[in-house]
Amino acid sequence: MDYESNLDRAIEDLPDLGGSDERLDIPEAEAQKDGAFTRLTNLSTVADALDRDPEHLHSTIQQELGTAGQYEDGRARYNGSFSSTELDAAIESYIAEYVTCSECGLPDTKLVTENRTQMLRCEACGAFRPVAKRRRTDDHTETPDIEEGETYEVEITGTGRKGDGVAERGKYTIFVPGAEEGDQVEIYINNVSGTLAFARLA
Repeated sequence: MDYESNLDRAIEDLPDLGGSDERLDIPEAEAQKDGAFTRLTNLSTVADALDRDPEHLHSTIQQELGTAGQYEDGRARYNGSFSSTELDAAIESYIAEYVTCSECGLPDTKLVTENRTQMLRCEACGAFRPVAKRRRTDDHTETPDIEEGETYEVEITGTGRKGDGVAERGKYTIFVPGAEEGDQVEIYINNVSGTLAFARLA
């Protein structure tokens, strides 16, 4: 299975949080290559669908992709070559952290700031939680949680909708075909994109 297919499959396999996000109608990322850059031409449309500030969404996508970029007039530009699938994966990570309620799984939330701390308030169930501080991807002194081409021992803590085992390591969600929930396995990392990783049993 090629890299693009792995990414598509991983997005479909993101674990169900128990609620419903059917009220979210998020357009697919529209990527446009421009030399050494990639443009996300519909960033403001995506942000409007999420009811979030487009500059905040843009900043988070930069962190997920580990690159620099610019936002202007509803469009974003990122240094490097990225596919629509990779941009969609970054947006999925944003939704999980800044939109979806961790208690009921619904997207009916507001992002507010209290005492200089970002908080997510759910208007459906009333849950109120701080948003976890994100790691700086440009801090080169930090050891990454996982790297492509390396092997790790992980515990399979969930199952994707297509049956792949799902493990967590640091900020990464790792998809492991052939593994089952409860397994303690050694895995080899094939690909990493944003906070999604794709592995095989070692």
